[in-house]
Amino acid sequence: MIQSMTGYGKSVATYRDKKINVEIKSLNSKAADLSTRIAPLYREKEIEIRQLVTKALERGKIDVSVWIDKGEAVDATPVNAQLVENYYRQIKEIAARTGIPEPQDWFYTLLRMPDVTTKTEVEVLDDEEWQVVRQAVMQALDAVVAFRRQEGAALEKKFNEKIDNIAALLAGIEPYEKSRVPKIREQIVKGLQQIPEADYNQNRLEQELIYYIEKLDISEEKQRLANHLKYFRETMAETRPNGKKLGFIAQEMGREINTTGSKSNNADMQNIVVKMKDELEQIKEQVLNAL
Repeated sequence: MIQSMTGYGKSVATYRDKKINVEIKSLNSKAADLSTRIAPLYREKEIEIRQLVTKALERGKIDVSVWIDKGEAVDATPVNAQLVENYYRQIKEIAARTGIPEPQDWFYTLLRMPDVTTKTEVEVLDDEEWQVVRQAVMQALDAVVAFRRQEGAALEKKFNEKIDNIAALLAGIEPYEKSRVPKIREQIVKGLQQIPEADYNQNRLEQELIYYIEKLDISEEKQRLANHLKYFRETMAETRPNGKKLGFIAQEMGREINTTGSKSNNADMQNIVVKMKDELEQIKEQVLNAL
């Protein structure tokens, strides 16, 4: 089953007074290109988060964001009241000793003193909180995978449509292919007849025609292209991600179509080849997004 590399997932978890947000976005890329923006408290787990993401998503340009929303009461930096009182006593004593006037706006003065509004406690990530975060990451990853599968189903439908079109066009070549031999023979004979003094051996002419027709024969190209179309469908049905493999098959399909065009020597066949190329080009564009 095809998966797209385009995906999006978000999850929200709650731990005590925190709301933990995880958002993951994914776009197409040749390899795993992972970038993270993780809240400082959880950065010690960044390697593990990266391992979880790459295991689940495998390939793509992936952006992971983990951040915390807290209540206003929690976010507010506490005022160190004991330190404020200490500064107040010291300033009053200095003013009394030196005669320097006391400040008119005590709060403005005291709140600007060192460490009065500095957060001194350090948050430590415990195992219980980490498990909540890890579960949120896994839920976001599940959402991304579900999104990718949905997009992949649309890709598979598109691919099948294009493969059907190429197969129909390939079948449409056959009538023109059968009529080529007598047309080519007629053109060569007519050209010789226009040269009155030309003298040629009929048997030798037939031998040269056979050699010429063999060079223009596209039976093998048609058979290989049909096999590639079948293999493309079989690969789409595989359970493992197969975008790169589909890309390689599409390249081989292109080689057979190009060779068919170069050997066609017929305007109607060449028109069909152009249409096949157009269908294949749309496959190549879309296969870049397949995981």
